[in-house]
Amino acid sequence: MDATADELAGVVDLFGGLSRAELGRALSEAAFRADGGSIDERALGEAIDEGLESFTLLECSTECLATDAPALDPGTALFVSGPAAFPTVPEYAEDVPHILDIERRRFDRDALGVTARERFGDAIAAARDGDLDDDRLRDLLEVSYDIEAWGPVELDDERARIEEGLD
Repeated sequence: MDATADELAGVVDLFGGLSRAELGRALSEAAFRADGGSIDERALGEAIDEGLESFTLLECSTECLATDAPALDPGTALFVSGPAAFPTVPEYAEDVPHILDIERRRFDRDALGVTARERFGDAIAAARDGDLDDDRLRDLLEVSYDIEAWGPVELDDERARIEEGLD
């Protein structure tokens, strides 16, 4: 089973957020239910990378969990459905939350907004520090509006940095 970034976001969204290992287990269950198959770990890694780059997924720390969320190891990184996601639950994945018995996680939107802003700033710096890729900068410009609609952040200064790179 090869999942797209939006399908990863859909699976993550079923739980509120998942660690990398939990996401792998969830997709393995869906693949097995679909046709008895399994997931390709390399393809999953590539889909996660694509999801992170496109802001379809956002990686955050346990500090972003709402205060009443079940405790996790403080070092655990979690994926949430990101600001550019169109979450799509893959066929055969809808029952995975019951199979894995992972309680739905709730997140603090302000903390997620801060994380998205930091990640966005890093993406701008990477795009501007490397060979300036106007397509990547234009993509980031569009994502900036998604982030503002998704989390309580303002990205006017970051958009100005992008526009400087496009000039």
